[in-house]
Amino acid sequence: MANQKIAILGAGPSGLAQLRAFEAARRAGVKDLPEIVCYEKQNDIGGMWNYTWRTGLDKNGEPVHGSMYRYLWSNGPKECLEFADYSFDEHFGRAIPSYPPRAVLKDYIMGRIDKEAILKYIRFECPVRWVTYDKSSKKFTVTVMNHKTGEQETNEFDYVVVATGHFSTPNMPYFDGVEQFPGRVLHAHDFRDALEFEGQNILLVGASYSAEDIGSQCYKYGAKSVTISYRSNALGFEWPEGLEEKPLLTHFEGNIGHFADGSSKQFDAIIMCTGYLFHFPFLPDELRLQTHNCLYPDNLYKGMFFQNNPQLIYLGMQDQYFTFNMFDAQAWFARDVMLNRIQLPDTDTCRDDINEWLSRYDKTESCNDSIDFQASYIRELVDATDYPDFAVEKQADLLKQWLLDKQENIMGFREKAYRSTVTDTMATELPGRWLDIKDDSLEGFMSLRFVEPHKESA
Repeated sequence: MANQKIAILGAGPSGLAQLRAFEAARRAGVKDLPEIVCYEKQNDIGGMWNYTWRTGLDKNGEPVHGSMYRYLWSNGPKECLEFADYSFDEHFGRAIPSYPPRAVLKDYIMGRIDKEAILKYIRFECPVRWVTYDKSSKKFTVTVMNHKTGEQETNEFDYVVVATGHFSTPNMPYFDGVEQFPGRVLHAHDFRDALEFEGQNILLVGASYSAEDIGSQCYKYGAKSVTISYRSNALGFEWPEGLEEKPLLTHFEGNIGHFADGSSKQFDAIIMCTGYLFHFPFLPDELRLQTHNCLYPDNLYKGMFFQNNPQLIYLGMQDQYFTFNMFDAQAWFARDVMLNRIQLPDTDTCRDDINEWLSRYDKTESCNDSIDFQASYIRELVDATDYPDFAVEKQADLLKQWLLDKQENIMGFREKAYRSTVTDTMATELPGRWLDIKDDSLEGFMSLRFVEPHKESA
């Protein structure tokens, strides 16, 4: 085991989860752990949680990974993000509200990381250029560009863990006339600051979480109007005056957008909230996962092990109701396979298991069904390892309540408080309306006078 080598591609939440899984094994007394190298394109850990003002290309000419923007707040309860082995109480020393801003959540995520133990494995500013697999030696060759040395490096590995995420390569559709639109056209990936659109009429194309949240942010920070254009179904919330939904955009004439219902409107800027592509330019076709954003990608045994080559492991490739604990559950399971604690079945048995999960997924009809589906997936992984048990089913119930709270008040759901499934601590409440709290910094948020929740909050 000691002579085995593992490459982890990416030091975001999934890659860090894999590193922590091996660190947990080391602390538990496991000897002869494999050699681990983690390649990270950015110059810091955190992946998508690293905010940058840059768009397009970074300082090394690499595509900017992050889609985070100023003033972003959690759009789901922190109680559904809480690590089983590191609570919000432990990190902050007191109760905080259920919906903190990005900087507060990142502080919590990074607080769990033992940097002294983890950083020694990570090579920063090292984007992966190419990965190949030799069937005779059963080893991968990984080539990276080390921007710190200015040279490419090549190493051999027994396992490759792809933890590069799938929310960083924009899906950018075309609409007739858009090339003549006189205002700004951008993808949600490049959205950085809602204040840029103060006093403007904004069109958001797409009807998922990006449109919902960016639309809310632009409204909060003074956009004159926000229009959300949907392809299939409207988000359906009771929006405040100045924020509306329209059926699919058909074309532009100058700065006039025309919609499928025959209506039209003048716009100053267009933000494409049209999702992301699964993009692995460093993988040849025979190793590359080809899928769309869904709760159970095909050709991944247990949602991780590539059917064509189970030495290739994909983490965090699912659409996500659950996030951090799901990444942990996957990382612990993957670790135990790499340590030979869990034996993978033969190819046909793996295929049968994938088909069984896909069949279950096909039967989901509602958001609640989808939440229960992902909860059962996580439960299966957790039960197979020594990852600390956590109340995934209770978190599923919170997610269902979150959906109801959004329907009740899309601009006020972040003022709700929930109870931790880890510590049983009740969250505090914001001292005022979310719409009125403009400072999203860690210092600004933690200086607020949080309110003890009303008894009816749950």
